[in-house]
Amino acid sequence: MRYLILLTMLLWPLATVAQEWEDQGFFGNPDAAASLRIISSTDTSFFAPIIESFVGQNPSISVDYFVTSTADLDRRVRAHPTSYDVVVSSAMDLQLKLANDGYARELSVDGLPDWAQWRKSLFAFTTEPATIAINRSAFPEGEIPQSRQDLIRALRADGDAFQGRVGTYDVRLSAAGYLFATQDARASETFWRLMEVMGSLDAKLYCCSSAMIDDLIAGKIDVAYNVLGSYAQARLPEADDLHIILPSDFPTTMMRSALVPVGSENPEDAEAFVRHLIALQTAPAGQFDLPLPQLDLTDAAGNRSNIALEPALMTYLDTIKRRSFLKEWESAVIQGD
Repeated sequence: MRYLILLTMLLWPLATVAQEWEDQGFFGNPDAAASLRIISSTDTSFFAPIIESFVGQNPSISVDYFVTSTADLDRRVRAHPTSYDVVVSSAMDLQLKLANDGYARELSVDGLPDWAQWRKSLFAFTTEPATIAINRSAFPEGEIPQSRQDLIRALRADGDAFQGRVGTYDVRLSAAGYLFATQDARASETFWRLMEVMGSLDAKLYCCSSAMIDDLIAGKIDVAYNVLGSYAQARLPEADDLHIILPSDFPTTMMRSALVPVGSENPEDAEAFVRHLIALQTAPAGQFDLPLPQLDLTDAAGNRSNIALEPALMTYLDTIKRRSFLKEWESAVIQGD
């Protein structure tokens, strides 16, 4: 099914001013009896097949799909809680806080373990690693880094070559980047050593995975740290030197999640859409570009490799802790400014 992308400004029925979106898509029959308004941080090209499968099974429902950054998404939902029917984001901490603050409707949805849902109001539907994407030709043959520590050694060994050619999130602006950074920091002090090395190399800072990968493929940088695995994987066919690393030292595996706002004007169809997302775990492998839920992410010792939907996620959303973390991050990454 063809979807329509409008890179323009949208006039909301419930708003008096125009709002800008990173992207917008419309799916289904314009004359459908019901319509869902989905606000999301996931690029339209990745989410389109999922929406198309939903409207194909539910032809009486059309979908307006709006894309914005994770941080902006959270602000919009809090400011206009009745303007959306489904909220989809990779910023698990902000999603959990939205639900915890009473913005999410409780649904009668089953099929997920406790760590993949929160109080029947927030539901994970993908599991995906944060990866290191590199330009293979920038590293000596046979010396592709396999861990963060390997990457630190490689960057230090040839600092002149990597000067201005490494990239990561600007965690002051990117909510997903902030989530990855705080989880990395919780896992190991290696994160801070890597940030200091990247800062010494005048790291370029980005809003999102797609922009980082664009610059990597364009030859503007040689290392993109913590980009979404699915976004990097999708670009492999167009870049012979693009190489994706799943760090062997410790994984950072996030889950995209969805909620239905308490102010949704179409809660029944919105709940049906969330059910559709959860049902993706039974879909054939390779049917969708986004990685489907993996509900068995434990190692031999019974430890999970993914970030769970649990109260600890909100630790670094505390104002004082966030200010302290960002100060330390800026000291490491924004050197000499």
